[in-house]
Parts: sequence; structure tokens; C-alpha cells
Amino acid sequence: MATTTTRRQNGASTSNALNDQQLLRYSRHLLLDPIGIEGQERILAARALVVGAGGLGSPAALYLASAGIGHLALADGDTVDLTNLQRQILHTQQRVGQQKALSGKAALAEINPETQVEAITARLSGEALEAAIAAADVVLDCCDNFATRHAVNRACVRHCTPLVSGAAIRFDGQLSVFDPRRADSPCYHCLFPEGDDVEEVRCAVMGVFAPLTGIIGAMQAAEALKLVAQCGEPAVGRLLLLDGLSMEWRSVRFRRDPGCAVCGSAS
Repeated sequence: MATTTTRRQNGASTSNALNDQQLLRYSRHLLLDPIGIEGQERILAARALVVGAGGLGSPAALYLASAGIGHLALADGDTVDLTNLQRQILHTQQRVGQQKALSGKAALAEINPETQVEAITARLSGEALEAAIAAADVVLDCCDNFATRHAVNRACVRHCTPLVSGAAIRFDGQLSVFDPRRADSPCYHCLFPEGDDVEEVRCAVMGVFAPLTGIIGAMQAAEALKLVAQCGEPAVGRLLLLDGLSMEWRSVRFRRDPGCAVCGSAS
């Protein structure tokens, strides 16, 4: 598979030491040995792309910003609707009718003005999607349709960008991490092949339990922060499934498909 190297590497710590305010703000991270100062510096230097500023993207973006992610690109072409407010905690009633990306940018600035937030007010596709993913150190798929999910996955494979994927509908949530930098990592297409007869369900039709999006979105942020801070073991090759009614988790392991049309040896 083809890859590019346009994205900067965040493995090395930043040249500037944390200032006094940052030492205080991120002190609870600094106390964690797997993160410490070097891990927090990596977080401060990292660039994250959140695709979707809805139910999943809201908690994901809030936790990334509060943790000190250096640059956060928030992409969503929709506007805030009253029906969103039941679960999309980035937005407020006062911002109904505003572009979600701009509403999210305003909310994140109040959480942490140090995080540079880029509001992308159009649905990412084509060259714009490629450029956004090439510039990112980690991508969070928080969208609500398979077409965008597969487009994001293809671009992440091309640019060797780690992808944290989450989904939530009714009372059911799922999460997985795809890291094309690892030879053993599957991609999203390995798990959910494009073109399969998969029924696409939307919150507008099927409903969604409000806290479920918070649980899954927060977990996406956790996996993204682990990736950029280089700590712990990401959920690569594992699909985590949550039944919100019984509050029970299942973990299903899966492997890379050698014949995958996106990441396989023949692609």
C-alpha cells in the first residue's frame, strides 16, 4: 500500500518545556507514570482530526481539548438543531442554527484556550479529506454514515494515520482502533467490508440513549490520547461492544485481512 510522510512525527518531545501554568493545568497527567512530562509534551504537540461534531464528536473533542491536544480540527457540515441537544454536549440552545464546527470551536475555547481549534464547516471529501488526514497525528471517526467512514479509513491507510472509530445507536455502542503504522493492524474495511449488505441506521429514525454517546466518545478520546502520548495498549484488532441496557461489555478479536481491498498486500 502507498503511504506518505507529510505528517510530522509526534514521537519526540517538544523543544519547549511546560510553563508554570501548564504544569498546574496538566498536573494530574504528569502524576501518571505512563504519561508524565514527555507524554504531556507529545499531547501538546499533537494534531487531532475529529470527523463529526455530534454525539460522539462532542465528548471526544471536549476531552481532547481539556487534555491539552495542541491542534484540533473539528469537521462537520451540519448545523445545530434542537433535537441534537439531548446528547451533543458541545452545543447549546443559544447556538441552534449555527454551524456545528463553529459552535464546537466556541465551546472548546472556553474549556482550553491553549488548544488551537480549526473549524471545518463542510463535509470532508476528496482532496480536502486527504489534506486533513495527512496533517493529523490521529483521526477520530465520529460520523454517522458508512460512506464517510470508509472514505476516512482509505485516507488513513494511505497516509499511515491512526484511526479511532466509534459508533452508537439505540443502546448499543462500539469502539475499535486501526493503526496502519503497525504491520499487524487491520483497517476498518477488514472489519466492515465496503459494499456488504449492511443496514445503515440513523439516530433520527432509531433513537440513541444520550449517555451512550458520552461513553463511547470519551473512550475515543482516551484511545487517541494514548496513541499520541505513546502509553498503554490501544484497542487494535479488538472490537469493543457495549450493551447499554445491561451495561455489559464484550471484546471481539479480529485480524487483518490479507485480501483486503484497502490495506491488503494486493491493494
